[in-house]
Amino acid sequence: MRALIQRVSRASVTVNQQTISAIGKGLLILLGVGHGDDETQAQFLAEKIANLRIFEDENGKTNLSVLDVQGQALVVSQFTLYADARKGRRPSFIDAALPHVAEPLVTRFAELLNAQGVPTQTGQFGAHMHVEIHNDGPVTIWLEK
Repeated sequence: MRALIQRVSRASVTVNQQTISAIGKGLLILLGVGHGDDETQAQFLAEKIANLRIFEDENGKTNLSVLDVQGQALVVSQFTLYADARKGRRPSFIDAALPHVAEPLVTRFAELLNAQGVPTQTGQFGAHMHVEIHNDGPVTIWLEK
């Protein structure tokens, strides 16, 4: 399971010109599910992300987590995180889990993150989404389990 985490001042997801999810200060998490991933990886990443200290304290040091700043999370399924572009010019996505495997794990990850105390919204699995990101910093972190 791979997560690309962006610290945001706000973020939203639009499908068919309708906003389906929006958050203020917090984290936008692009989440990819690979072959062999299960709830173990989802649990690890949810706990790690909830407690990841990437927000600034009163001294400008990155000492606070999304929990500490009472932020939110927006989770967007992103199978392209498993792209392999080493050969040719067209990426291969064979390392990404099939939708019937990935969708429940993305949903479960969002539930687990919410259970950690982070109010969590999601994009729409399998839809063509427009994701608006106001990256704060910018701060972007790659995690893999």
